[in-house]
Amino acid sequence: MFRQLLSALAPGGPQAKLSILIFHRVLPRPDPLFEDIPDAATFERTMRWIRDWFRVLPLAEAAARLKSGDLPPRAMSITFDDGYADNEEVAAPILRRLGLHATFFVATGFLDGGNMWNDRVIEAVRACNAQRLDLGFLALGIASLDSMAARRATIDRILARIKHEEPAQRQAFVERIEEACGTALQAALMMRAEQVARLAASGMDIGAHTVTHPILARLSLAQAREEIESSKAALESIVGRRVALFAYPNGVPQQDYRAEHVELVRTAGFDAAVCTAWGVARPGADPFQLPRFTPWDRTRPRFALRLARNLSHTRYATA
Repeated sequence: MFRQLLSALAPGGPQAKLSILIFHRVLPRPDPLFEDIPDAATFERTMRWIRDWFRVLPLAEAAARLKSGDLPPRAMSITFDDGYADNEEVAAPILRRLGLHATFFVATGFLDGGNMWNDRVIEAVRACNAQRLDLGFLALGIASLDSMAARRATIDRILARIKHEEPAQRQAFVERIEEACGTALQAALMMRAEQVARLAASGMDIGAHTVTHPILARLSLAQAREEIESSKAALESIVGRRVALFAYPNGVPQQDYRAEHVELVRTAGFDAAVCTAWGVARPGADPFQLPRFTPWDRTRPRFALRLARNLSHTRYATA
């Protein structure tokens, strides 16, 4: 029944609609601090729903067929951002077992032992032994850490506060947070280069996601070009083939990237790029600003409803 509804909402051909899902992590087991991040069992259940309802295509193929107007009904692509090790260790085996394809966008500067700034904040606050944290240097006052919910709220406030800072300032803030918490992230959460190569060898696509995951709109054009082109070159060296897809870090049009960054991606030799504007793409959409979304519902009916609602929002992202 739902497949019939989806076929009506997302027909093929000239009236086609392409849904693109975005994930970041799939954990081996549930995280009480971040209950919204899927664990392996939740992800597999979700992917089984997707397999039942949609025609999952590699993003490169889907973008090309969107442009030529011959997408099949109920077309969907699956993507992951950032390059977490659990993508290769947990998510990819589930996808292969179910016969599904995904594209993994990798920030190359964190490969082989690095960690992203947000994870450093998360793990510092998670491990902090104090019940209160002085965040006056961020103009956030005294934060409570006396419960899991309070720690999560504090993390969310910190991340929102420093996300759009200049990279050097953001790094300084992260170091002060780690110092205030008395702890720092030791384990590497991101993939090693050989894991990226294994994903590619198994048939998955690898896309570029810059080197250091900056907000491109906060960089000079020369810096932005270096981030985009260097990540492409590094990944091509790892996987031994052309990297044709790009994802804008954070990805909100006009806020995180602008028209000049779209042009940088185009001239760097990519075929398509994705952002984080919600909705679906139709023929005629800018292939360098394809929208993506994340349905977070955990029950089959609610998840289905979220997907159907997203199909009613066609976006032509502008930057």
